[in-house]
Amino acid sequence: MSRRSIWSPAGATPRRAYAQVTDKDGNLRWAPTTVNVDNHLIRPTLDPAAVAANPDKAVEDYVASLSTLPMDRSQPLWEFHLFDFPTSEATSTAAIRVHHSLGDGMSLLTLLMACTRSAADPTRLPAMPPLPSRTGAIYQRPRPSAGVLAIVAWVWSFVVLAWHTVVDVVGFFATILFLKDPHTLFKRVNHAETQRKRIVHRRLSLDDVKFVKNAMKCACVDMIKSGKESHVKWGNELGFIILPFFIGMHSDPLDYVRKGKKVVDRKKSSLEVVFTHVAAEVIFKVFGLKAASAIFHRMISHTTISFANMTGPVEQVEFCGHPIVFIAPSGYGPPEALTVNYQSYVNTIMINLALDEGHFPDYDELLDDFVESLEHIKNAASRLGMHHRKA
Repeated sequence: MSRRSIWSPAGATPRRAYAQVTDKDGNLRWAPTTVNVDNHLIRPTLDPAAVAANPDKAVEDYVASLSTLPMDRSQPLWEFHLFDFPTSEATSTAAIRVHHSLGDGMSLLTLLMACTRSAADPTRLPAMPPLPSRTGAIYQRPRPSAGVLAIVAWVWSFVVLAWHTVVDVVGFFATILFLKDPHTLFKRVNHAETQRKRIVHRRLSLDDVKFVKNAMKCACVDMIKSGKESHVKWGNELGFIILPFFIGMHSDPLDYVRKGKKVVDRKKSSLEVVFTHVAAEVIFKVFGLKAASAIFHRMISHTTISFANMTGPVEQVEFCGHPIVFIAPSGYGPPEALTVNYQSYVNTIMINLALDEGHFPDYDELLDDFVESLEHIKNAASRLGMHHRKA
Protein backbone atom coordinates (compact mmCIF):
# COMPACT_ATOMS: atom_id res chain seq x y z
CA MET A 1 0.00 0.00 0.00
CA SER A 2 1.30 3.41 -0.89
CA ARG A 3 0.63 6.83 0.55
CA ARG A 4 1.33 8.46 -2.77
CA SER A 5 -1.71 9.76 -4.58
CA ILE A 6 -1.71 9.82 -8.35
CA TRP A 7 -3.67 13.05 -8.47
CA SER A 8 -3.07 16.20 -6.52
CA PRO A 9 -5.87 18.25 -4.96
CA ALA A 10 -7.57 20.71 -7.28
CA GLY A 11 -5.28 23.58 -8.21
CA ALA A 12 -2.05 21.90 -7.14
CA THR A 13 0.84 21.92 -9.64
CA PRO A 14 2.77 20.27 -11.07
CA ARG A 15 0.73 17.10 -11.58
CA ARG A 16 2.60 14.03 -10.40
CA ALA A 17 1.89 10.44 -11.32
CA TYR A 18 3.32 7.09 -10.37
CA ALA A 19 3.16 3.60 -11.81
CA GLN A 20 3.97 0.31 -10.14
CA VAL A 21 7.23 -1.30 -11.24
CA THR A 22 9.08 -4.40 -10.08
CA ASP A 23 12.65 -3.90 -8.91
CA LYS A 24 15.52 -6.38 -9.30
CA ASP A 25 14.53 -8.10 -6.03
CA GLY A 26 11.01 -8.73 -7.29
CA ASN A 27 9.43 -6.12 -5.03
CA LEU A 28 6.83 -3.62 -6.22
CA ARG A 29 7.68 0.06 -5.90
CA TRP A 30 6.33 3.35 -7.19
CA ALA A 31 8.12 5.09 -10.05
CA PRO A 32 7.24 8.50 -11.53
CA THR A 33 5.79 8.40 -15.02
CA THR A 34 4.09 10.67 -17.53
CA VAL A 35 0.31 10.81 -17.55
CA ASN A 36 -1.36 10.42 -20.93
CA VAL A 37 -4.97 11.22 -20.14
CA ASP A 38 -6.20 9.49 -23.29
CA ASN A 39 -4.96 6.18 -21.88
CA HIS A 40 -7.22 6.63 -18.86
CA LEU A 41 -10.41 7.67 -20.66
CA ILE A 42 -12.07 4.51 -21.95
CA ARG A 43 -15.18 4.55 -24.13
CA PRO A 44 -16.42 0.94 -24.26
CA THR A 45 -18.05 -0.43 -27.39
CA LEU A 46 -21.20 -2.17 -26.20
CA ASP A 47 -23.78 -4.20 -28.10
CA PRO A 48 -26.26 -1.64 -29.52
CA ALA A 49 -29.14 -4.10 -29.15
CA ALA A 50 -28.34 -4.67 -25.46
CA VAL A 51 -28.07 -0.93 -24.86
CA ALA A 52 -31.39 -0.28 -26.61
CA ALA A 53 -33.15 -3.08 -24.73
CA ASN A 54 -31.91 -2.20 -21.24
CA PRO A 55 -29.24 0.51 -20.92
CA ASP A 56 -29.05 0.14 -17.13
CA LYS A 57 -28.21 -3.55 -17.37
CA ALA A 58 -25.73 -2.90 -20.20
CA VAL A 59 -23.74 -0.60 -17.90
CA GLU A 60 -24.15 -2.99 -14.98
CA ASP A 61 -22.89 -5.95 -17.02
CA TYR A 62 -19.87 -4.03 -18.25
CA VAL A 63 -18.91 -2.87 -14.75
CA ALA A 64 -19.24 -6.47 -13.54
CA SER A 65 -16.82 -7.57 -16.25
CA LEU A 66 -14.23 -5.10 -14.92
CA SER A 67 -14.05 -7.09 -11.68
CA THR A 68 -12.38 -9.96 -13.59
CA LEU A 69 -9.89 -7.82 -15.53
CA PRO A 70 -6.53 -6.75 -14.06
CA MET A 71 -5.47 -3.13 -14.30
CA ASP A 72 -2.57 -2.09 -16.51
CA ARG A 73 0.33 -1.68 -14.07
CA SER A 74 2.53 -0.04 -16.68
CA GLN A 75 0.66 3.22 -16.10
CA PRO A 76 -1.04 4.99 -13.18
CA LEU A 77 -3.77 2.78 -11.75
CA TRP A 78 -6.91 4.79 -12.45
CA GLU A 79 -9.46 4.66 -15.26
CA PHE A 80 -12.57 6.53 -16.36
CA HIS A 81 -15.02 4.35 -18.31
CA LEU A 82 -17.48 6.64 -20.08
CA PHE A 83 -20.95 5.61 -21.28
CA ASP A 84 -22.41 8.30 -23.50
CA PHE A 85 -26.01 7.10 -23.59
CA PRO A 86 -28.96 7.71 -21.27
CA THR A 87 -30.00 5.32 -18.51
CA SER A 88 -32.97 5.50 -16.17
CA GLU A 89 -30.94 7.72 -13.82
CA ALA A 90 -28.74 9.98 -15.96
CA THR A 91 -27.99 11.10 -19.51
CA SER A 92 -24.51 9.58 -19.26
CA THR A 93 -22.49 7.53 -16.78
CA ALA A 94 -18.86 7.41 -15.70
CA ALA A 95 -17.48 4.32 -13.96
CA ILE A 96 -14.24 5.29 -12.20
CA ARG A 97 -11.94 2.37 -11.39
CA VAL A 98 -9.10 3.16 -8.98
CA HIS A 99 -6.68 0.69 -7.43
CA HIS A 100 -6.97 0.58 -3.66
CA SER A 101 -3.21 1.12 -3.29
CA LEU A 102 -3.79 4.76 -4.24
CA GLY A 103 -6.01 5.52 -1.29
CA ASP A 104 -8.80 4.56 1.05
CA GLY A 105 -12.43 5.42 0.44
CA MET A 106 -12.33 8.63 2.45
CA SER A 107 -9.28 10.11 0.74
CA LEU A 108 -10.50 9.14 -2.75
CA LEU A 109 -13.97 10.56 -2.19
CA THR A 110 -12.49 13.72 -0.70
CA LEU A 111 -10.27 14.01 -3.77
CA LEU A 112 -13.31 13.61 -6.02
CA MET A 113 -15.19 16.28 -4.07
CA ALA A 114 -12.17 18.60 -4.33
CA CYS A 115 -12.49 18.30 -8.12
CA THR A 116 -16.18 19.26 -8.08
CA ARG A 117 -17.97 22.54 -7.56
CA SER A 118 -21.35 23.54 -6.22
CA ALA A 119 -24.00 23.45 -8.95
CA ALA A 120 -25.61 26.53 -7.40
CA ASP A 121 -22.32 28.46 -7.27
CA PRO A 122 -19.52 27.00 -9.44
CA THR A 123 -16.98 29.30 -7.77
CA ARG A 124 -17.00 27.35 -4.50
CA LEU A 125 -16.52 23.82 -3.23
CA PRO A 126 -19.61 21.74 -2.41
CA ALA A 127 -21.19 22.15 0.99
CA MET A 128 -20.67 19.20 3.32
CA PRO A 129 -22.51 18.36 6.56
CA PRO A 130 -21.03 20.01 9.68
CA LEU A 131 -18.76 17.91 11.83
CA PRO A 132 -20.59 16.53 14.88
CA SER A 133 -19.70 17.41 18.42
CA ARG A 134 -18.40 14.53 20.49
CA THR A 135 -20.49 13.56 23.48
CA GLY A 136 -20.02 11.20 26.39
CA ALA A 137 -18.17 11.27 29.68
CA ILE A 138 -14.76 10.64 28.13
CA TYR A 139 -14.98 13.83 26.06
CA GLN A 140 -16.25 16.00 28.91
CA ARG A 141 -13.29 16.95 31.09
CA PRO A 142 -14.70 17.67 34.55
CA ARG A 143 -14.41 21.21 35.87
CA PRO A 144 -12.46 21.79 39.09
CA SER A 145 -15.76 22.56 40.79
CA ALA A 146 -17.32 19.30 39.66
CA GLY A 147 -18.53 16.92 42.29
CA VAL A 148 -16.89 13.67 43.28
CA LEU A 149 -19.41 11.61 41.34
CA ALA A 150 -18.69 13.54 38.12
CA ILE A 151 -14.93 12.94 38.52
CA VAL A 152 -15.48 9.24 39.30
CA ALA A 153 -17.71 8.90 36.20
CA TRP A 154 -15.03 10.54 34.07
CA VAL A 155 -12.30 8.22 35.38
CA TRP A 156 -14.57 5.19 35.05
CA SER A 157 -15.18 6.03 31.38
CA PHE A 158 -11.44 5.54 30.76
CA VAL A 159 -11.50 2.21 32.59
CA VAL A 160 -14.41 1.07 30.42
CA LEU A 161 -12.61 2.31 27.32
CA ALA A 162 -9.47 0.33 28.21
CA TRP A 163 -11.42 -2.85 28.98
CA HIS A 164 -13.49 -2.70 25.80
CA THR A 165 -10.35 -2.06 23.75
CA VAL A 166 -8.58 -5.09 25.22
CA VAL A 167 -11.60 -7.31 24.55
CA ASP A 168 -11.97 -6.05 20.97
CA VAL A 169 -8.27 -6.38 20.17
CA VAL A 170 -8.22 -9.96 21.46
CA GLY A 171 -11.26 -10.69 19.29
CA PHE A 172 -9.55 -9.11 16.29
CA PHE A 173 -6.44 -11.29 16.60
CA ALA A 174 -8.58 -14.35 17.31
CA THR A 175 -10.40 -13.68 14.03
CA ILE A 176 -7.09 -13.58 12.18
CA LEU A 177 -5.82 -16.78 13.81
CA PHE A 178 -8.74 -19.16 14.22
CA LEU A 179 -12.15 -17.57 14.90
CA LYS A 180 -14.47 -17.97 11.91
CA ASP A 181 -18.06 -17.04 11.21
CA PRO A 182 -20.35 -20.05 10.74
CA HIS A 183 -21.27 -20.89 7.17
CA THR A 184 -24.58 -19.35 6.12
CA LEU A 185 -26.08 -18.39 2.77
CA PHE A 186 -24.17 -15.12 3.10
CA LYS A 187 -20.79 -16.80 3.54
CA ARG A 188 -18.65 -17.30 0.47
CA VAL A 189 -17.06 -20.72 -0.01
CA ASN A 190 -14.76 -19.91 -2.92
CA HIS A 191 -12.33 -17.15 -1.91
CA ALA A 192 -10.90 -16.55 -5.39
CA GLU A 193 -10.43 -12.82 -5.79
CA THR A 194 -10.90 -13.10 -9.55
CA GLN A 195 -14.47 -14.27 -9.01
CA ARG A 196 -16.85 -11.98 -10.88
CA LYS A 197 -18.57 -9.40 -8.71
CA ARG A 198 -21.74 -7.58 -9.74
CA ILE A 199 -22.10 -4.03 -8.43
CA VAL A 200 -25.70 -2.83 -8.08
CA HIS A 201 -27.32 0.07 -6.26
CA ARG A 202 -30.64 1.43 -5.08
CA ARG A 203 -31.74 4.78 -3.63
CA LEU A 204 -33.01 5.25 -0.09
CA SER A 205 -34.46 8.40 1.40
CA LEU A 206 -31.99 10.19 3.67
CA ASP A 207 -34.93 11.92 5.38
CA ASP A 208 -36.42 8.52 6.25
CA VAL A 209 -33.11 7.36 7.71
CA LYS A 210 -32.79 10.57 9.75
CA PHE A 211 -36.37 10.15 10.97
CA VAL A 212 -35.58 6.67 12.30
CA LYS A 213 -32.28 7.92 13.76
CA ASN A 214 -34.02 10.71 15.68
CA ALA A 215 -36.91 8.50 16.80
CA MET A 216 -34.51 5.87 18.15
CA LYS A 217 -32.00 8.43 19.50
CA CYS A 218 -29.14 7.00 17.44
CA ALA A 219 -25.93 8.94 16.77
CA CYS A 220 -24.22 9.51 13.43
CA VAL A 221 -20.66 10.55 12.59
CA ASP A 222 -19.80 12.69 9.56
CA MET A 223 -16.32 12.26 8.12
CA ILE A 224 -15.49 15.11 5.75
CA LYS A 225 -15.90 18.87 5.89
CA SER A 226 -15.83 20.98 2.74
CA GLY A 227 -12.71 23.05 2.31
CA LYS A 228 -10.78 21.09 4.96
CA GLU A 229 -8.84 18.72 2.73
CA SER A 230 -5.77 19.32 4.88
CA HIS A 231 -7.53 17.37 7.64
CA VAL A 232 -7.67 14.26 5.45
CA LYS A 233 -4.56 12.11 5.11
CA TRP A 234 -4.01 11.05 1.53
CA GLY A 235 -3.34 7.41 0.80
CA ASN A 236 -4.50 4.41 2.83
CA GLU A 237 -5.52 4.96 6.43
CA LEU A 238 -7.26 1.66 7.07
CA GLY A 239 -8.84 0.52 10.32
CA PHE A 240 -11.33 -2.23 11.08
CA ILE A 241 -14.16 -2.82 13.51
CA ILE A 242 -15.55 -6.34 13.86
CA LEU A 243 -19.29 -6.22 14.49
CA PRO A 244 -21.56 -9.16 15.37
CA PHE A 245 -24.12 -9.69 12.62
CA PHE A 246 -27.37 -11.16 13.99
CA ILE A 247 -29.62 -13.16 11.70
CA GLY A 248 -33.13 -13.61 13.07
CA MET A 249 -36.76 -12.62 12.81
CA HIS A 250 -38.35 -10.00 15.09
CA SER A 251 -42.03 -9.14 15.36
CA ASP A 252 -41.14 -5.48 15.95
CA PRO A 253 -39.02 -3.97 13.10
CA LEU A 254 -37.46 -1.55 15.58
CA ASP A 255 -35.83 -4.46 17.42
CA TYR A 256 -33.29 -4.64 14.58
CA VAL A 257 -32.43 -0.98 15.18
CA ARG A 258 -32.28 -1.42 18.95
CA LYS A 259 -29.93 -4.37 18.68
CA GLY A 260 -27.71 -2.60 16.14
CA LYS A 261 -27.62 0.58 18.24
CA LYS A 262 -26.59 -1.40 21.31
CA VAL A 263 -23.71 -3.00 19.43
CA VAL A 264 -22.51 0.28 17.91
CA ASP A 265 -22.79 2.18 21.19
CA ARG A 266 -20.58 -0.48 22.76
CA LYS A 267 -18.04 -0.20 19.91
CA LYS A 268 -17.88 3.58 20.31
CA SER A 269 -16.41 3.00 23.76
CA SER A 270 -13.36 1.27 22.32
CA LEU A 271 -10.16 2.14 20.49
CA GLU A 272 -10.40 -0.97 18.30
CA VAL A 273 -10.30 0.97 15.04
CA VAL A 274 -7.23 2.93 16.17
CA PHE A 275 -5.42 -0.22 17.25
CA THR A 276 -6.24 -2.14 14.07
CA HIS A 277 -5.00 0.79 12.00
CA VAL A 278 -1.71 0.91 13.89
CA ALA A 279 -1.40 -2.88 13.69
CA ALA A 280 -1.89 -2.78 9.91
CA GLU A 281 0.81 -0.12 9.61
CA VAL A 282 3.28 -2.09 11.76
CA ILE A 283 2.64 -5.38 9.95
CA PHE A 284 3.14 -3.70 6.57
CA LYS A 285 6.39 -1.98 7.58
CA VAL A 286 7.90 -4.96 9.43
CA PHE A 287 6.78 -7.92 7.33
CA GLY A 288 6.13 -6.28 3.96
CA LEU A 289 3.26 -6.05 1.52
CA LYS A 290 2.79 -9.78 0.86
CA ALA A 291 2.52 -10.64 4.54
CA ALA A 292 0.15 -7.75 5.21
CA SER A 293 -2.02 -8.79 2.26
CA ALA A 294 -2.11 -12.41 3.41
CA ILE A 295 -3.14 -11.41 6.94
CA PHE A 296 -5.78 -9.02 5.63
CA HIS A 297 -7.14 -11.72 3.29
CA ARG A 298 -7.29 -14.24 6.13
CA MET A 299 -9.13 -11.85 8.43
CA ILE A 300 -11.69 -10.92 5.77
CA SER A 301 -12.13 -14.58 4.79
CA HIS A 302 -13.13 -15.42 8.35
CA THR A 303 -15.93 -12.85 8.36
CA THR A 304 -19.25 -12.73 6.51
CA ILE A 305 -19.97 -9.22 5.21
CA SER A 306 -18.07 -5.94 4.91
CA PHE A 307 -19.85 -2.65 5.61
CA ALA A 308 -18.63 0.85 4.77
CA ASN A 309 -20.29 4.26 4.66
CA MET A 310 -19.27 7.66 3.35
CA THR A 311 -20.75 11.14 3.74
CA GLY A 312 -21.28 13.17 0.57
CA PRO A 313 -22.30 16.74 -0.26
CA VAL A 314 -25.59 18.17 0.98
CA GLU A 315 -26.12 19.95 -2.33
CA GLN A 316 -25.85 18.98 -5.98
CA VAL A 317 -22.36 19.28 -7.41
CA GLU A 318 -20.81 19.55 -10.86
CA PHE A 319 -17.77 17.77 -12.25
CA CYS A 320 -16.14 19.66 -15.14
CA GLY A 321 -19.45 21.44 -15.68
CA HIS A 322 -21.53 18.24 -15.70
CA PRO A 323 -24.13 17.87 -12.90
CA ILE A 324 -23.65 14.70 -10.87
CA VAL A 325 -26.90 12.80 -10.35
CA PHE A 326 -25.64 10.04 -8.06
CA ILE A 327 -22.46 8.68 -6.46
CA ALA A 328 -22.20 4.95 -5.78
CA PRO A 329 -18.76 3.79 -4.58
CA SER A 330 -17.88 0.15 -3.99
CA GLY A 331 -15.04 -2.38 -4.24
CA TYR A 332 -14.64 -5.89 -5.57
CA GLY A 333 -11.36 -7.15 -4.12
CA PRO A 334 -12.40 -8.62 -0.73
CA PRO A 335 -13.10 -12.37 -0.74
CA GLU A 336 -16.51 -12.02 0.91
CA ALA A 337 -19.66 -12.76 -1.07
CA LEU A 338 -21.27 -9.44 -0.16
CA THR A 339 -19.93 -5.95 0.46
CA VAL A 340 -22.37 -3.22 1.48
CA ASN A 341 -21.56 0.46 0.93
CA TYR A 342 -23.69 3.47 1.85
CA GLN A 343 -23.13 6.88 0.27
CA SER A 344 -25.12 10.00 1.13
CA TYR A 345 -25.65 12.71 -1.48
CA VAL A 346 -28.05 15.65 -1.09
CA ASN A 347 -31.29 14.06 0.23
CA THR A 348 -30.63 10.43 -0.70
CA ILE A 349 -28.57 7.49 0.48
CA MET A 350 -27.27 5.18 -2.20
CA ILE A 351 -26.94 1.60 -1.07
CA ASN A 352 -24.37 -0.10 -3.25
CA LEU A 353 -23.80 -3.85 -3.19
CA ALA A 354 -20.80 -5.72 -4.56
CA LEU A 355 -21.95 -9.31 -4.61
CA ASP A 356 -21.03 -12.74 -5.83
CA GLU A 357 -23.52 -13.57 -8.58
CA GLY A 358 -23.43 -17.26 -7.65
CA HIS A 359 -24.58 -16.50 -4.11
CA PHE A 360 -27.08 -13.78 -4.98
CA PRO A 361 -28.67 -14.43 -8.38
CA ASP A 362 -31.80 -12.51 -7.34
CA TYR A 363 -29.94 -9.34 -6.43
CA ASP A 364 -32.82 -7.09 -7.53
CA GLU A 365 -34.99 -8.75 -4.91
CA LEU A 366 -32.24 -8.23 -2.33
CA LEU A 367 -32.19 -4.50 -3.12
CA ASP A 368 -35.99 -4.42 -2.86
CA ASP A 369 -35.65 -5.97 0.60
CA PHE A 370 -33.49 -3.05 1.75
CA VAL A 371 -36.10 -0.56 0.57
CA GLU A 372 -38.99 -2.52 2.08
CA SER A 373 -37.16 -3.01 5.39
CA LEU A 374 -36.53 0.72 5.75
CA GLU A 375 -40.21 1.37 5.03
CA HIS A 376 -41.29 -1.07 7.78
CA ILE A 377 -38.81 0.45 10.24
CA LYS A 378 -39.92 3.99 9.41
CA ASN A 379 -43.59 3.10 9.86
CA ALA A 380 -42.82 1.45 13.21
CA ALA A 381 -40.89 4.56 14.28
CA SER A 382 -43.87 6.72 13.28
CA ARG A 383 -46.19 4.62 15.45
CA LEU A 384 -43.68 4.88 18.28
CA GLY A 385 -43.74 8.68 18.01
CA MET A 386 -47.53 8.75 18.02
CA HIS A 387 -47.60 6.55 21.13
CA HIS A 388 -45.19 8.85 22.95
CA ARG A 389 -47.27 11.92 22.05
CA LYS A 390 -50.45 10.27 23.35
CA ALA A 391 -48.71 9.25 26.56
